[in-house]
Order: sequence, then C-alpha cells, then structure tokens
Amino acid sequence: MTDTGSEQAPIRVMVVDDHPMWRDAVARDLAASGLEVVATAGDGEQAVRRARAVGPDVLVLDLNLPAKPGVQVCKELVGANPALRVLVLSASGEHADVLEAVKSGATGYLLKSASTEELLDAVRRTAVGDPVFTPGLAGLVLGEYRRLASEPGPAPDTDQPGAPQLTDRETEVLRLVAKGLSYKQIAERLVISHRTVQNHVQNTLGKLQLHNRVELVRYAIERGLDDE
Repeated sequence: MTDTGSEQAPIRVMVVDDHPMWRDAVARDLAASGLEVVATAGDGEQAVRRARAVGPDVLVLDLNLPAKPGVQVCKELVGANPALRVLVLSASGEHADVLEAVKSGATGYLLKSASTEELLDAVRRTAVGDPVFTPGLAGLVLGEYRRLASEPGPAPDTDQPGAPQLTDRETEVLRLVAKGLSYKQIAERLVISHRTVQNHVQNTLGKLQLHNRVELVRYAIERGLDDE
C-alpha cells in the first residue's frame, strides 16, 4: 500500500480569534485555498474544548483572547498533543509576545499584516513542522532556542549501553536544525527532499524520546552539534 491518499488529504485547520469578521475572513481564505477548516473559536476556553474535539493539524491562534490567553491555550493543547502545530497570527510583534509563544509550544509566529499568500504558505509549512516566523523574528527565536537549551532540563542519556543511536544523516540534519535552518534550507543544502528532512527529524525525535523542536535544539546544543 502507498500513502498517496494521505498525501492528498487536505490540511485540517482551526482558526481562533475573538474578532468575528477577522476570524471568518481567515477561515474563508483558508477554505478557498483547499484547506479544510474544521472549527473556529472566539475565546480561549472554547478553543481548548473544540480543538480537543476535532483534532486539527494546525491551529491558527491569536494571542489576545478572552477567557483564556492564547499562550495558555497553546501550552495546554500542545502539552496534551505534541503533534499539534500552532501558528500564532497576532497583531503584536513585541519580542516578549513572540518568545512567550515559542515557549508555550508554537511552531510559528506571523503578524496580521501578512498577506493572504503569506498566511497560506505559513499554514502549509507549519503543518509539516517547519518553523515559520515573520521576517526579522527568526533570529530572535533562534536566540531563544539557544537560551532555553542552556537552561537545565531533562535530556535523554544516550551514553548508556543500548541507548538509541542516530544515523550519520540524522545527525547531519540535527546539526542544521540547531543552526536555525528551515526544513527547506536543509533539503537544499543536503540535496534531499523536504519530506525526507521531515522524516529524519521525526525519526530523531522518536529515537531520543523528545517532543518538539525546542527540546531537539537543546539536545543538539548540549552536545555541541551547532558549533560543528
């Protein structure tokens, strides 16, 4: 059997914003481009309930929400389901907001000034785990990854006998992830497909029993892979 059918399945998206006109417009644009909008929500509590019920691939999330702030929504949902991808779509470009979103588990952060085309591209890239950030914020976020990586935290002990071993290619991909390259840039650098990069990252996460990119970067930096 092949996975052709799964490749053709539309990305399932949920839109969370407390402004009805904006929320409806974003949902309409996403649906018009062939994505499947499975739910919308107007406050944080509603967002958590509906996301758990429908299980979207990508949550397009505003930070400024009534009932429960967006960062808390992100933290709860990603904590319960690490496979969920969260793209923050916010009017705020404040560094503190961006960093808080990253720490809560967001995969990407886009300003509401982005064009429809930029939003659609961001949702598609977020769906495959590629971090997407408004230009100018990517360097800030990589710095935050490094800061988080320098903090004490649980890291798998791979020096023990029987510990999972990464292949040379997985280690190579991990090194480039730690340097802040996107999946597309890694694919171009290694002359492999975007999907192959995804597979290597997912395999590495599984082997090391890690859950997200922050933990992966922490692991790589602890072992000096980003300096090689």
